[in-house]
Amino acid sequence: MIRLEQVHRVFKVGGQEVHALRDVSLGVAPGEYLSIMGPSGSGKSTLLNILGLLDRPSAGIYRLDGQDVTGLSDEEQARVRREKIGFVFQFFHLVPRLSAAQNIELPMVLAGLAPARRRERVERLLRDYGLADRAHHRPEQLSGGQRQRVAIARATVMSPAVLLADEPTGNLDQVTGGEVLALLEEANRRGMILIVVTHDPAIGERAQRRLRMVDGAIESDSGGAP
Repeated sequence: MIRLEQVHRVFKVGGQEVHALRDVSLGVAPGEYLSIMGPSGSGKSTLLNILGLLDRPSAGIYRLDGQDVTGLSDEEQARVRREKIGFVFQFFHLVPRLSAAQNIELPMVLAGLAPARRRERVERLLRDYGLADRAHHRPEQLSGGQRQRVAIARATVMSPAVLLADEPTGNLDQVTGGEVLALLEEANRRGMILIVVTHDPAIGERAQRRLRMVDGAIESDSGGAP
C-alpha cells in the first residue's frame, strides 16, 4: 500500500543544506498500525508530511496503492490526499468559523458529495464520537478532547486508506489522550493504515510495528512489511 524507495529530503537553511531525511526506504501493508518515534529533529514529522503528500522528497520514489505519486501535480496530489489520506494534528487545525458538524462535513463538500449523503455521515459520526450535543458549537466552544474528536471524525469521514496522526495527544491530559487513541485504534481495526508520530514511548509501544528515527534515518524497525 505504501512504499518509499531511497527517499531523501534536503532543506536549504541560511545557505546550508539540512538533511531531514536520509535514504529512507519503507513499506507499509494495508491495515498496519505503525508508530514513528525519535528525538526532536530526527525527521519524524518530515516523514509524515511526505507520506501525507504535504511535502515532496528531494530524491527517491513514493508509491501509494501502487501509484508513483512523487511527481504528481499539486492538483493531482490534492485529489489523492482527499480520496486516500486522513490527517490528525496536535493542534487540531479545525476551521474556527465552522461548527463541529461543518468541520466534519468539509472534506465531503470539497469532494462534491451530495448534501443528503453528507448529512447522514455527519450525523452518524457525531453520534459515534459522543458529539451529538456539540454539533453546532464552534471550536472555541469545545474542550480539547472534543476538538480532537471532531478532527478525527473529519479525518475519517471519507473512509481513507491511510490515517496519519502527528502527536495526536500532545495537547490533552492522560485520560482524554487515551480516549483519543482508542478512537484512532478503532479506525485501524476497521482497516485503515494508522501511522502515529509520537515522542511518548508509552504511546509508541501501543503500535504493532515501531520505527525509531535518528538524524533523518530509520535506526530500527520492529518488523512488518519489507
